[in-house]
Amino acid sequence: MLGRDISRLYGDVDARTHRGDRAAGAADPGAEERFRLDPVPLDAPRTPAELSAATGATITEDGLGGEEALRLFTEVLAPACISIDHPRFLSFIPCAPTEASTLFDLVVGASSIFGGTWLEAAGAIHAENHALRWIADLAGFPADAGGVFVQGGTLGNLSALVTARHAARLRRGGDPARWALLTSDQAHSSIATAAAVMDVDVVAVPSDEGGHMRGDALAATLDETGEGAFAVVATSGTTNLGAVDRLDDAADVCAERGLWLHVDGAYGGAALAAPSARHLFTGVERADSFVVDPHKWLFAPFDCCALLYRDPALAHAAHTQTAGYLEPVHTGEWNPSDYAVNLTRRARGLPFWFSLAAHGTRAYEVAIERTLEVARFAAAEIRRRSRTHELLHEPDLSVVVFRRRGWTAEDYYGWADRLMRANYAFVVPTTHDGETVTRFGIVNPRTTEADISGILDTMA
Repeated sequence: MLGRDISRLYGDVDARTHRGDRAAGAADPGAEERFRLDPVPLDAPRTPAELSAATGATITEDGLGGEEALRLFTEVLAPACISIDHPRFLSFIPCAPTEASTLFDLVVGASSIFGGTWLEAAGAIHAENHALRWIADLAGFPADAGGVFVQGGTLGNLSALVTARHAARLRRGGDPARWALLTSDQAHSSIATAAAVMDVDVVAVPSDEGGHMRGDALAATLDETGEGAFAVVATSGTTNLGAVDRLDDAADVCAERGLWLHVDGAYGGAALAAPSARHLFTGVERADSFVVDPHKWLFAPFDCCALLYRDPALAHAAHTQTAGYLEPVHTGEWNPSDYAVNLTRRARGLPFWFSLAAHGTRAYEVAIERTLEVARFAAAEIRRRSRTHELLHEPDLSVVVFRRRGWTAEDYYGWADRLMRANYAFVVPTTHDGETVTRFGIVNPRTTEADISGILDTMA
């Protein structure tokens, strides 16, 4: 049953096609052939000097011709891009788009759809809103919740916080000396970026030993912050540890203090679809805004972040652009451009919608549960190898952080380079409490227990 559901998402691999890892530097396959490779080529970056020598000038007065430009991409440029959907790409947060979503991305690109306004893209926006509704239902948001698909978590978080400040300004009737937002010391770097763009202060709330922001620490930090606080950002799935903040605690504090609660679920929010993990998200239904990136753990291609608001009218007031040339689009229909820092946008939610519509939500549930199962295996396998390896935390979701006993930072980086040169795996180091360690970020349902064991074996 599990294998059948996974194959529904990713397609059956023809046993007659290539079954090994292609040698690094070899020509990249065409799009159709790539779907049949198991696994897809991992590939590796090259230096600017190497690429310049291999391509020569690519932009010329008379042009290279389509055939030569395609050859350069296929033989030189594509093999210098790491395949993020490789089952042993376990760094950062990978991307594992379904075949259906990848193919439909071609349709979106070829359709010349301007996805910003209902007037120009009613059908596309209607479909996108169905996909957003599924996510809103997972989060327990009310029936009139809504939002927009934006480029990524950075833009989603920024847009939500711009709305939060706008709402606070209206409620207070003006601005304090300085606005401030509060978030965990484990929050994604995009929160600091959003604060810098908005010119507001970031106040870090100390996390517990497991990397979670708790209500008592949040309340204590708020007591020291002053009157400028307008929002709290909780994280459901931190990038480094995969920790889910205590969302119900954060919601209690925000309700008591009259603050906007934004939940950054860019990575981990997808686990709302997994029954085994749903309990970790208690309280998300009380958030004012929420983001999750389908291009991370919901098997959509780049770039796609779902941004949802409990009360979309507040976002509409904060983001709607007005001009004489825009008057024809303000007809009362749903314009995605009115809900984020964007006007021009592609209909980036359509590939996700198409895959979800084609396969059904059950296949997504099974696929996410499968990645959680592999993550639990990874933690158990690291504990089993306790003589040489040490698990640094019990994973909430599918990020597993560990150390190789006795290794220095140079050992980790040298090991990661060897894995890449061998075209075997991409697992880079990270830092935790000032120490260089490493981690697995498991979101690809085609990553297996054998992949995990094989990578750990290389650390002997």
